[in-house]
Amino acid sequence: MDWAFVQKSWEKWASSNIGSSGNLSHSFHYTLFYLLICDWGLHCKLQAVTANLACSKIAGQPLKAALLINYDPLRPSRLLSTIAEQEGIKISPIELSQFVNFIKRNKLQKETFMIGNNQYMVTSIHENWFCARSLNTSKSAGEGAIVMQASVFLLVALYDGSIGLASRAMASVDQLVWQLNRKNL
Repeated sequence: MDWAFVQKSWEKWASSNIGSSGNLSHSFHYTLFYLLICDWGLHCKLQAVTANLACSKIAGQPLKAALLINYDPLRPSRLLSTIAEQEGIKISPIELSQFVNFIKRNKLQKETFMIGNNQYMVTSIHENWFCARSLNTSKSAGEGAIVMQASVFLLVALYDGSIGLASRAMASVDQLVWQLNRKNL
């Protein structure tokens, strides 16, 4: 295991992908347009009108937090999974153990899992990853999680928002997983 490579890859990836997730920043633009105003006598004049139009854009990083868990389903079960890296969240060994047990039971669509204060329900399962949504979020746009197997790691990425932000989060997760798989750790 090349821990130096893992740590360097994580630090580079985390610095550009983890922070405030899914914040909307509003910038206001004044749009100038002209109205042709005519009276009954068909005397017309061109009048300039401005309108204050708000445009929303997504700001911030794609993820609010991430965990890199040392997890190899092929190794002996007596070896415990550990947190290799974490950013934006601190989970306890008990929480980690419960999450890893959830993965090992492989009843992804029949059970929920906890990360931090949120309870998640799996919404889609793919070959080496799955997505989940928070059941108890207080955020109007919701919160989600992406869990992806990367060589001997599980990458758990948390984000705020819905479909558009989930796409950004997925692209971000895929970057790190590609790096780790490329090295064949």
